[in-house]
Amino acid sequence: MARSNAVTRAVDITRAILVLRGQKVLLDAELAALDGVTTARLNQQVRRNRKRFPADFFFELTPPGVRQLEDAFCNIKLGRPSHTAAFTEHGAIQDAAPR
Repeated sequence: MARSNAVTRAVDITRAILVLRGQKVLLDAELAALDGVTTARLNQQVRRNRKRFPADFFFELTPPGVRQLEDAFCNIKLGRPSHTAAFTEHGAIQDAAPR
């Protein structure tokens, strides 16, 4: 049964990957869900550990950028346009690293 969960989780991750600014990213809400924490908690930890997340690990979307994202992908409704972070592959791996 564990293998089935791993496959399902891989499919979930694959569906959550977006290409923004020419990079494959996971939005903060998706990464938080994969980690089993709230988006607020994930973003709080990133703010507290800012040195671990340089510019090539994540970037924040501006309100117009969030609206464009929501317009481009009808299934995405973020509802918090001023605090949406996009984690690159390196940032997502860093998030999963042991603390």
